[in-house]
Amino acid sequence: MKRALITLLVLGGIAGGVVWFVKREGTAPTAVPTYTVAQDRLLRQVSAEGNLRAVEAVHLVVPKAGGEFGPRKIAWLATDGGRVEKDAIVVKFDRSDAEKKMVDGESDRASAEARLAEERIKGKTAEAARDSAAALAGQELEQTKQFQSKDEEIYSRNQIIESEIDSGLAGAKQQHAEQTKEVERRVTRAKTSLIEVEKQKAALAIAHAQQELSSTEVKAPHPGLFVLERDWRGQLPRIGEQMWPGQTVAQIPLLDTMEVELFVLEVDGDGLAEKQAVEIVVEARPGVTFKGKVKQVEKLAKPRIGEVPVQYFAVVVELEKTDPAIMKPGQRVRAKLTLADEQGLVVPRQAVVNKDGSNFVYRRSEKGGFEQVAVELGASTSGRVLVKSGLAAGDKIALRDPTRSLDQTLSDEQEQAAGPTQGGGGK
Repeated sequence: MKRALITLLVLGGIAGGVVWFVKREGTAPTAVPTYTVAQDRLLRQVSAEGNLRAVEAVHLVVPKAGGEFGPRKIAWLATDGGRVEKDAIVVKFDRSDAEKKMVDGESDRASAEARLAEERIKGKTAEAARDSAAALAGQELEQTKQFQSKDEEIYSRNQIIESEIDSGLAGAKQQHAEQTKEVERRVTRAKTSLIEVEKQKAALAIAHAQQELSSTEVKAPHPGLFVLERDWRGQLPRIGEQMWPGQTVAQIPLLDTMEVELFVLEVDGDGLAEKQAVEIVVEARPGVTFKGKVKQVEKLAKPRIGEVPVQYFAVVVELEKTDPAIMKPGQRVRAKLTLADEQGLVVPRQAVVNKDGSNFVYRRSEKGGFEQVAVELGASTSGRVLVKSGLAAGDKIALRDPTRSLDQTLSDEQEQAAGPTQGGGGK
């Protein structure tokens, strides 16, 4: 039993004509829908979200910890978004390590000073002992020379030899005492020099600890609004977190001039360019719209959240005016970017056929059929496209490929929508 399946398709555009056709099951389509080409406005807009930020701001970075380049732990933070005065403390870092280094350094310096004093006393005592020995040896030498047995008529040869030996021994003792005294002086100087080095090391450690203690507090360079810096995950610094020297922990923005940082989905980023018009709405004041223009567009799309594969183009928008009463750094905003706003010949996207990299449409000819016409395309939206050349106002074009049946066209569209089937690739 045959059932009549009636499919009613209504196709058309703002300035185009509408063609109705009826297809019965098992029969060929009775007509090809057409569209009358006319001048129209093509407006392409995309939505995005982002945050307000100051054009100029003083960045407060983590200071270097003395002579070391290591992480520092946050001990206290001023209120995010609160007003601060000049020289007010806004960030404090943990002091325990610096205080321990200070105590250790002072202990090492005191120990070095005590050892240095002890070594100097020992040196003076040894030098005095050697002076005494040298003096005693000198006296002995003088006595030996004075009472030396030299007369051969009075003393025997053995006595004369013994007297010469005693004189030489006394001289050797005096010379040894002088040499030993000089050696001990050098040893004492070497030991005291080593202790002086240790004392200097302790003094240097104390200086570094003092510098680290002085850098545990960050002060506001000028009055303003204290704004904590968000990381790449959008999280704020918190007490107990470790941050590296040079890393920005907060900023004090100048609120006179604000700008917007937006994040546009990669799929919507085609056509993004500088000087495009943007409408901004601050979420805290949804009834007020601000206008601006694209100032900068990042060349590469990047993930906004770690481990989430969705990518965005970062876009900086310059505002026409800043309202400090409404706008605060870090506030969330919603934006609408106008990527295309052109007047021209606009046709439905399904009327354009692409084969082998070329775009063309089927235009109704005066003989009643359709002829293939190459076209140059311009800006487009999801449903419409601007034709730069190839058509004229008043031309009637097919809304589908007239060389194929409706069933073939619908089958192709279903295959494109479904993609390759499991177990086999698409043609």
